[in-house]
Amino acid sequence: MPEEQDNPTDAALVRSAQKGDMGAFEELVARHRDKVYARAYSMMRNEDEALDLSQDAWVKGWQRLRQFHGEASFSTWMTRIVINLCLDQLRKLKRKHAESLEALEEEGGGIERQMGIETPNPTAGLERLELRRRLDRALGQLSPEHRTVLILHEFEEMEYKEIARQMKCSMGTVMSRLFYARRRMASLLAGLKRENLE
Repeated sequence: MPEEQDNPTDAALVRSAQKGDMGAFEELVARHRDKVYARAYSMMRNEDEALDLSQDAWVKGWQRLRQFHGEASFSTWMTRIVINLCLDQLRKLKRKHAESLEALEEEGGGIERQMGIETPNPTAGLERLELRRRLDRALGQLSPEHRTVLILHEFEEMEYKEIARQMKCSMGTVMSRLFYARRRMASLLAGLKRENLE
């Protein structure tokens, strides 16, 4: 039992936080902030936006904590909150881009500067690091719609129906975007591999 107090489970921390224990919630933030930020960054491709959206997700998580009933893990629940915030932000950006071609050109630059901002894994070898860089570069070259579908399906393991609901489009659109995104990623990764060999 003393072990539980020294290193409480997420579920125990959630129960304490739901009763108003801010310290317990801060511990949950400390445990999961890197994953939440990494997901926001993988969708937004911008450090500042990812930071703002992950912070917004934690505020929303605190506000909605009483609605969390443990159907999924706390980490999954928080990841879904940040994904929804990112999708909303991507929709807003898409509307702005339709109004301003300059904004589109501006956002297209600087992907190289943003590369490699991921949670470090000290056990990963150089090959894995290189693969991560290639994946990150390739993801950065996909459109927000294609990148989002790929992340939700491959990393969050969401079903087509749920992705369609989240992205407010048809299942057919989800399937065609996923098909295109996978094909484009394969082509980009092959190109990056050739670049490295030369």
